[in-house]
Amino acid sequence: MSADISRRRFFQSTTGTIAAGSAASLLSFSDSGQAKPKKQPLRLGLVTYNLAKDLDIDTIIKNCAEAKFEAVELRTTHAHKVEVDLTPAQRVEVRKKFADSPVRLASLGSIFEYDSPDPVVLKKNIQGAKEYILLAKDVGAAGIKVRPNRLHLKEGVAEETTLKQIGESLREVGEFGSNNGVEIRLEVHGSETSRIPRTKKILDYADHGNVFVCWNSNQTDLEDGGLEKNFALLKDKIHFVHMRDLYLEEYPWSKLLKLLQENGYSGYCCAEIPASPDPIRVMSYYRALFLAYQEC
Repeated sequence: MSADISRRRFFQSTTGTIAAGSAASLLSFSDSGQAKPKKQPLRLGLVTYNLAKDLDIDTIIKNCAEAKFEAVELRTTHAHKVEVDLTPAQRVEVRKKFADSPVRLASLGSIFEYDSPDPVVLKKNIQGAKEYILLAKDVGAAGIKVRPNRLHLKEGVAEETTLKQIGESLREVGEFGSNNGVEIRLEVHGSETSRIPRTKKILDYADHGNVFVCWNSNQTDLEDGGLEKNFALLKDKIHFVHMRDLYLEEYPWSKLLKLLQENGYSGYCCAEIPASPDPIRVMSYYRALFLAYQEC
């Protein structure tokens, strides 16, 4: 056998081994030993409430990039001041900062809510959300967060009346958002309105293709039949996720992440955690635990 033929066979054999190894790296194995595709990791982001509430946009982008967070939700009233009073030029500047960075502006976090029995307050919240939608459009945010806050049983308003009012208000806001290319994401929020069956009723009353859910990782997720049952009620509408500290053992984080993966969730899971004097270190640990839970 010539030296050239020997070398050629060696490289053919080596190339085949490398290719097989590369393919294997994309697969995991079931208990039966059969290869199966490896799940794509979920994407991590940050809610500026409260870890980044005192930071400007440049610092938020820098911290997220350094800690390998892919996106951010900018909460209203915070130091970065992305508010409806921004001028057109300032809105363009905000949009450009994110466009020129590896960090996406995934959401604007409002506190507009539609449960008040006072029609003046309700109208103000609906109009405020519309102005916020235009802000999101201008700065390049894919969606805005709105929320229910509570029922008004003590004021003599029936539960179903409040849920219906919230839903119908969301339909109006959702339509305005649709016309401007901005998603409306209802946060599962409030001491009474965070119960998932109530959230489902609100969505049914809204009945609009541009009204989605921001899953909020509340303890109430575990009531009314448990996490799996509650998740199933909303899974087709979940377009954003808020998560608290992942070390809190009372919440089944790995189970939630598994449900999201199995559901093909492609949005962001955003850390909504307390402030720290060392935010990058906290964010780095958070990301490590976030990835580790997905391996469980």
